[in-house]
Amino acid sequence: MNFAAQFLYSRVLKNRTPRDRSREDEEYDPFWQRDDNKIKKQDVPALCDLHCCKDGLIRNGLIGQKPPSINPERLKDFGEEDYLNGDVKTWEMKIVSRNEELLRDGLSHVPQSSSRTSLSSCNKLIRFEDISAAAFKIQCSVQKTPCMYSRLSKQYGMDIYLKKEFLQYTGSVKERGVIYLLTSLPQDQQRKGVIVASDSNFSMAVAYHASELRIPVFVIMSTSTSPARVKMCREYGAMVISYGTTAKDSQTHARRLAQENGYLYLEEEDSAVYLSGLGTVGLEVYEQVPKLDAVIFPAGGHCGLLAGSAAALKHLNPHISVIGVESESFPVLQQSLKAGHPIEDQACSNHHFYGDVSGLCFGSNSLQLTGKLVDKVVAVREEDILISMLRLLEYERATVDAEGAIGLAALVAGKLPELKGKRVAVVVCSGNLELHLLQQCIARALTLDNRVCRFSLVVSDCPGDISKLLEVLAREEVRVLDIKQERTFVTSELFTVEVTCTVETRDKIHTAQLRNALLERYPTAVWTER
Repeated sequence: MNFAAQFLYSRVLKNRTPRDRSREDEEYDPFWQRDDNKIKKQDVPALCDLHCCKDGLIRNGLIGQKPPSINPERLKDFGEEDYLNGDVKTWEMKIVSRNEELLRDGLSHVPQSSSRTSLSSCNKLIRFEDISAAAFKIQCSVQKTPCMYSRLSKQYGMDIYLKKEFLQYTGSVKERGVIYLLTSLPQDQQRKGVIVASDSNFSMAVAYHASELRIPVFVIMSTSTSPARVKMCREYGAMVISYGTTAKDSQTHARRLAQENGYLYLEEEDSAVYLSGLGTVGLEVYEQVPKLDAVIFPAGGHCGLLAGSAAALKHLNPHISVIGVESESFPVLQQSLKAGHPIEDQACSNHHFYGDVSGLCFGSNSLQLTGKLVDKVVAVREEDILISMLRLLEYERATVDAEGAIGLAALVAGKLPELKGKRVAVVVCSGNLELHLLQQCIARALTLDNRVCRFSLVVSDCPGDISKLLEVLAREEVRVLDIKQERTFVTSELFTVEVTCTVETRDKIHTAQLRNALLERYPTAVWTER
């Protein structure tokens, strides 16, 4: 019966002209991406539905439309033929290399008139196949950053490998999620454009990759944004508009512009598409470092990198420990996991230093993944982050911000003693530190590391006394950074001078030796505490 149907169908095809045959193949070929201008409006359904089955498999389908006839030559692309009497029935089949198409169809649920990304409508726990599809799709658009053995390994008693995501073009790992998100948008929305409202790494990545994809992009920034960020965003190719004195004012203005002009308002959310793009970091770390014992990620409110990468790593090897690190000043993730829902009232008073780590917990999807797949979340002090930034600058010649250094800070602070002697990968995800902050952070870190110290002492105002002090400092092999003399506002005896010195030492032991030598010669010396 099946053979007879194929024979009759082939007779019908012979009576058609080549033009009709080609037109039918193009119209009904499920693997052919057609131009929207060539499709009649009445021939296409209003929306594409994404069918999710009980066993977790996904297939594409059209709502309210009978599946079209397919040539027998193309039956090899489907799972199994059941009938051919005017219709084709196929079994569902998982195709790993086509998952980027499935995720793209998921975004087609977003109405074109919407003023922001309603990505929560297609939120779901991502699968390993989704992350694999994202890795295949973005491989030509982002850097495959190195994961190199670090010289810090001997200092902390473990094999440390640093995944240097700060080497991406915009200096942030956010590029992975952004490029996959932008390429998954419908072509009609890509022609209209997108709009963002912040000065975060997410906005920088959107500005650059949208320009590369020839998508009109608008960035709304508050007037308090640093001029360097504004200039960089414009150099990426975005139209930057300064509006309002706060981030809330900029976001309100961006939403209004999106609604009036048909732009798509983008903000960092935990959609399946965005998390799949970020999860490609876990794939690369697993590929680059064999026999891994643990991987450390930055956490905080924006824990998409932690959640997405954990999904990939736990699928590849459930025995790998996935650890998140956040700040003690605002342990948003720990409190959200304890409460069972995102915490929104946790404020950060030092946003310029912490950057994206200081954001609020932006979704239950990433929170659910974190609670299910992440083994441990630890909190570190601001002092540990500063010393971590100093270690990366000295040993790795890497200039990173707080978000990039917070993972290593857990090892610097000794928060993970169970990793001693093991093989550990640390994701250094961001390097967008402004110059004026860099100078302050390094100066503060040197003080915290007991390598810059200050002391005051009183000597007689006679020729040669200060030179004797300098001889002591030279004998102890310290470097004098600053020296000041005060003669007027002193409470000591007449004809004395108060000398305040700022010096640099090698380490904590060297500082202790200097202190003992000075107290032996000048018993009244006073050390300035950190």
